[in-house]
Amino acid sequence: MVSVMMAAVGILIFMTSFLFAMLGLGGGMLYMPIFHWLDFSLKNVVIPLALLLNGLNTLLALIPYGHRHLVDWKGGLPMAISALIGAPIGALVAPMLPDRLLLFIFAVLVAMAGVRTLTIVKNPEPDKNPSPWRRVLWGALVCGVAGFLGGMLGIGGGFLISPFLLWIGYRTKEAAATTAYIVTFSSFSGFLGHVGRMTINPTLIIVTVGAVIIASLLGSTFMAQKAKPQWVKTLYGILLLGVSIKLFIPFVL
Repeated sequence: MVSVMMAAVGILIFMTSFLFAMLGLGGGMLYMPIFHWLDFSLKNVVIPLALLLNGLNTLLALIPYGHRHLVDWKGGLPMAISALIGAPIGALVAPMLPDRLLLFIFAVLVAMAGVRTLTIVKNPEPDKNPSPWRRVLWGALVCGVAGFLGGMLGIGGGFLISPFLLWIGYRTKEAAATTAYIVTFSSFSGFLGHVGRMTINPTLIIVTVGAVIIASLLGSTFMAQKAKPQWVKTLYGILLLGVSIKLFIPFVL
């Protein structure tokens, strides 16, 4: 029974990692519900493990993204530093809040991100990336908040960062690649904030880390080479709304 469950977890994490590496998001917004629905402890397993896998997924995705010069290394650095600072603060706040409240906050934010993404699906791709002041001033503020929320909820913050980068004028592939860059910082710093409370399950970690490594490289390579911006944004928005609906169900029944 345990081996069957681990195989199912490995398949789910592989599929999630492939898709979210393609979007530059890491996968935390599905890692967390997957582990929670499988009845793992929210604060001792779900959140820290989701952050670890999230960071690993985005870190590996940077290999093909960087090779194709899609990452805004310089412009994204202030945002990455801001998210790096915000994430462990969120991790410190998480134990003070009830599990049900954390899940509700997560569901609301994911729904908002999904709606926002679908509203810009038909927007044309910009000719160039946004001006430095928009990246530094707005970017540092928004990514700090996203890092805080991501560290608190175990999702890295990419679900807010990616729509924000699209909104301020990044092209779709550059937004995905730069989101992966920023989320790598926030995920690992958030994980360090939770690691002291983490309950280690060696089999679970081996299965999930292995799935992430393979899927991340495949998903990000596919995005860099073949993905079309319009259907990437559509898929992303629909996926977010689907996750939020699933999470809202226990609150309305």
